[in-house]
Amino acid sequence: MVMITTSVIRTLGYKKWKLIPAIISRRNLLRVYWVVHTSTERLFTHPLKIHQEMQRGHTLELPVATDVFNSKNLAVQAQKKILGKMVSKSIATTLIDDTSSEVLDELYRVTREYTQNKKEAEKIIKNLIKTVLKLAILYRNNQFNQDELALMEKFKKKVHQLAMTVVSFHQVDYTFDRNVLSRLLNECRELLHQIIQRHLTAKSHGRINNVFDHFSDCDFLAALYNPFGNFKPHLKKLCDGVNKMLDEENI
Repeated sequence: MVMITTSVIRTLGYKKWKLIPAIISRRNLLRVYWVVHTSTERLFTHPLKIHQEMQRGHTLELPVATDVFNSKNLAVQAQKKILGKMVSKSIATTLIDDTSSEVLDELYRVTREYTQNKKEAEKIIKNLIKTVLKLAILYRNNQFNQDELALMEKFKKKVHQLAMTVVSFHQVDYTFDRNVLSRLLNECRELLHQIIQRHLTAKSHGRINNVFDHFSDCDFLAALYNPFGNFKPHLKKLCDGVNKMLDEENI
């Protein structure tokens, strides 16, 4: 947290404030997401209001933006929001483990580097995490009928096949086929849509499409598996994580 004074507000200049969030100082020293009154916890979004409060001698706190994306922390937050009071504590304990969170972190890094868009990369991984959590909650709470359970088993086998293919294409030279991976990913997508059809909203279907539109894109897959490309170290870490999940029978 950074304590900011009236002089700093003047240094930033009113033209740079406009509406919060997304405020950057002229020297790019500080990015502000919100301004909170320290004692009353009131939220201020207008520069004049901020200035008036500070002229009265009040102190404001501004959280500094960080560039650290942590999928496990995000998963914990999502669990709290999604689970609420609807399920037991045992289900709330780590639906996403350390290995899978490392894989998610690596997926975020390659997605951000490929898209050159931090916000879009975060959105894709958040949607992936939400989908995984909701599916796990429905499954562990016995919400699926017999037809959906059969689809779920088919989905698990398809994901296992996808994971083995991802690793194999990395380990064995000259075997990579973007069309094979894209097809497997889209088959997983279609099974997911069928499984959640009776339970989740159109928004959840949209999240699934957002995730699979990106990861099944043939140009993205080609860039990821390019042996001379920038993603080679990311692919190794990603496949090491997926291979570990396979060994631990978590996928």
